[in-house]
Amino acid sequence: MSNELILILNLIFLYSCVIIFFYLFENIGLYVWSAIATILANIEVLIIINAFGMRQTLGNILFATTFLVTDILSETYGKKFAQRAVDIGIISSLIFIFISQSWLFYKPDVNDFAAAHMKIIFSNTPRLIIASFIVYIIVQKFDVWLYHKLWEITSKISGDSKKYLWLRNNFATLISQFLNVFLYTFAAFYGIYNLSIIWELIFSSYVIFIFTSLLDTPILYFARKIYFCKHFNS
Repeated sequence: MSNELILILNLIFLYSCVIIFFYLFENIGLYVWSAIATILANIEVLIIINAFGMRQTLGNILFATTFLVTDILSETYGKKFAQRAVDIGIISSLIFIFISQSWLFYKPDVNDFAAAHMKIIFSNTPRLIIASFIVYIIVQKFDVWLYHKLWEITSKISGDSKKYLWLRNNFATLISQFLNVFLYTFAAFYGIYNLSIIWELIFSSYVIFIFTSLLDTPILYFARKIYFCKHFNS
């Protein structure tokens, strides 16, 4: 199976998970997803692949779902709920840093087969995770602020708070994602890879985020419809 097909299937699966979590558990489900996606993205970003003719890190799609989560919460429950999802992601990342690093201090049994592999993976992650942690705080808080600022502007222009969801969703996410890609790639990989590879990773990651941002717009409309059907049509 090609990397391209795996990425497409992964995108469908992850966006489906967000909708299922929201449908079954509403805002609580999205809080849980924020924790899951944040932790797994911090691990997955260690893998570099080639797909669609570009060198890229994994974790981009998982991380994109956290922006979808805050947008859904902003659109349905409000800014405070979206901010709470960001705070849960921050706490989850911090806990993951401490727990994953604690594994490296144990002395494995002579029959152990996993410790050496875990050390290879997680001994290289502190810088990546700390970079991700700091950038996550900056970018996610900025995204929630920008989303609601745009919502305020579009509501005044149209006189209807429900209109222009596609505009605030895409504009806020695309700007936030560029800030995320630029800050994280330099913070995590400067000095590890040469500048040409870093710029290539920035370009490829942002291309992916452009597609995931555009594709999450119908998901956001669908999530808003689920919310109104469950809360106002019962």
